[in-house]
Amino acid sequence: VQLQASGGGLVQAGGSLRLSCAASGTISSRNIEGWYRQAPGKQREPVATFTSIGTIWYTDSVKGRFTISRDNAKNTVYLQMNWLKPEDTGVYYCNAKVWPLSYWGQGTEVTVSS
Repeated sequence: VQLQASGGGLVQAGGSLRLSCAASGTISSRNIEGWYRQAPGKQREPVATFTSIGTIWYTDSVKGRFTISRDNAKNTVYLQMNWLKPEDTGVYYCNAKVWPLSYWGQGTEVTVSS
């Protein structure tokens, strides 16, 4: 397993979770592009990503609540999620790109109850 996502769980609205994406093998944390989520019955969509120009992009619905960060010493990328809402429910995946390949972690499930 080259990308291991963890940290999901069941939380009440307003709560917090921190997701981790640990890289290994031929992938380093510097290759991790960001976090995506797939809500029930919907397509996978980006939530927070590191851009090619060194900035960070967040989807509008999580701005001010989620923070993506990278710890290269631990070869891990995190997603701190605060003030969670029921609409944040879904399976969260991390993605890494090592040209020309794209790698996905196995996903970690987040359920936010109202």
